[in-house]
Amino acid sequence: MQKNEFDEIVALCFESLPEIFKTNIDNVQFSVEDYPTRDQLSKIKHVSKYSLLGLYEGVPLKFRGPGYGMSAMVPDRITLFQNNIESVSMNESDLKSKIREVLMHEIGHYFGMTEDEIRKAGY
Repeated sequence: MQKNEFDEIVALCFESLPEIFKTNIDNVQFSVEDYPTRDQLSKIKHVSKYSLLGLYEGVPLKFRGPGYGMSAMVPDRITLFQNNIESVSMNESDLKSKIREVLMHEIGHYFGMTEDEIRKAGY
């Protein structure tokens, strides 16, 4: 799939999220890359370049103190890894479902949820 097509699906998935999520997300850059970088992989234990589907990088919302944002801030970042998501998807419908799942999972981290909490929530 072409990157621009994948980007469009990501945008549509984001737009389909419940309004409460969208309105409470601030200062987050969403991006799509083929694979994670070495630097991104160094932040995660026991993960292969070919198995990581998405990554949240930043300060989770629930851990931001009163001084957060008082000076210029680099946006938090949620990256989806296109080649890895495509490799676990059997067709376009499955791909769309997987993109939404990964997006929700990483947004869960943005809100400060742990892996266990996200899995219990079904993402």
